[in-house]
Amino acid sequence: MEEKPRSVLQSVKILKLLLKIAVTIVCLWYVSSKINFTELGQVLVNTNWLFLAVAVGVFILSKIIASYRLNIYFKNISLFLKEKENLKLFWLGMFYNLFLPGSVTGDAYKVIVLSKQFNISYRKTTTAVLLDRFSGLLGLGLILALYSFFTLDNKVYIALLVIAALASVFILYFIVRRYFTDFLPGFWPTFFLGLAVQSLMVICIYAIIYALHIQNGQTEYVFIFLIASVAGVLPLTIGGGLGIRELVFYKGAIYFGLNEHTAIIISLLFYCVTLFTSLFGAIFIFKKIFPVNPSTK
Repeated sequence: MEEKPRSVLQSVKILKLLLKIAVTIVCLWYVSSKINFTELGQVLVNTNWLFLAVAVGVFILSKIIASYRLNIYFKNISLFLKEKENLKLFWLGMFYNLFLPGSVTGDAYKVIVLSKQFNISYRKTTTAVLLDRFSGLLGLGLILALYSFFTLDNKVYIALLVIAALASVFILYFIVRRYFTDFLPGFWPTFFLGLAVQSLMVICIYAIIYALHIQNGQTEYVFIFLIASVAGVLPLTIGGGLGIRELVFYKGAIYFGLNEHTAIIISLLFYCVTLFTSLFGAIFIFKKIFPVNPSTK
């Protein structure tokens, strides 16, 4: 009797994975069919590698802060990880997010490992990870609303973005205060750290823009990146938003009258920075993250 539901569940997971792969392929195919690879290569040839190194450094710093932010929520549920252990697990999660296209994402892996290792309910660890994600999205939304003042002419769109960004902060605060009181002490610290993380992401994109010697449309490119980051959160593709992000960059460049090839290069270079940085998480597949006798105290 249990075999059928289990096989159905497995089939659904496989179907979701195939759909994600299909969406990724379609998006990449569409974008690649609209660009000239010769021109794309010319943009890439003159790249300033020093600024790319800066982009990598800033990206790494943002992830270290994001790891510290997540650990605040872990402490709220009496899950006391050393920052070094938490950072290793965080980096391994980054690796799984990009290189495991299946249902076991980096976030799911962290929930499973921590719940088993420290004998804490899946509900608490899942809530901690989800709230951490939302804290990052709140920061992203506020910065997106801020950039809308400098990029959009339509005041209605600007007002909607500002209202949505501010309302999201207070709605999430109300939800945490009403239903997840354990996490209330960590709400505002993680909120401001989320702003810091997203600000570093913006600096990372500026470094990529300078690496490509882009003089015009810098603010618009950053605004497109912020929208692409929101789209990349949606579980529609594999590889951390691969395909969707490039599609948003392509369409955004057309909307603002920017060079599509340059926009695609920015997107791909950011993906390469993410890929390169996350790759080091594979080290912790073979190394122990936690001591033999872990403690939650």
